[in-house]
Amino acid sequence: MTSKFEQISIKPGFMKHNSGVLFRSISEVEYEFKTTINENHLNAAGITHGGYLSALVDAGSGTAVHRAAGNLPCVTISLDLKFIGASKKGDEIIGYTRILKKTATLVFIFCELKCNNKIITSASGVWKILTKR
Repeated sequence: MTSKFEQISIKPGFMKHNSGVLFRSISEVEYEFKTTINENHLNAAGITHGGYLSALVDAGSGTAVHRAAGNLPCVTISLDLKFIGASKKGDEIIGYTRILKKTATLVFIFCELKCNNKIITSASGVWKILTKR
């Protein structure tokens, strides 16, 4: 089921403003996304800002949840992040999200961000599936 990467940041908003995110489905429970770090993503120490990495996980994993939920709208309930490495300008960040469990109303995920094949961030989260009215 592996598909080609597609740009998911097409509507105006935070992620499009911040260079966008490329995304692809690997399977019904595995998804991958990526971006390249630029000057705007750095903190005062010259490494990628944790807030940007948080937004990247939220956007990439949120898209994975949306796809896993049959394209229904979903909102983040909780997102627990661990920052365990660093990245810098010019680095490509690759995110991998796995759907751990999906119920009628909730989706549970695990996500890792890697840079140069090393984990820099890990996350677990819960999303609420919104029902169409």
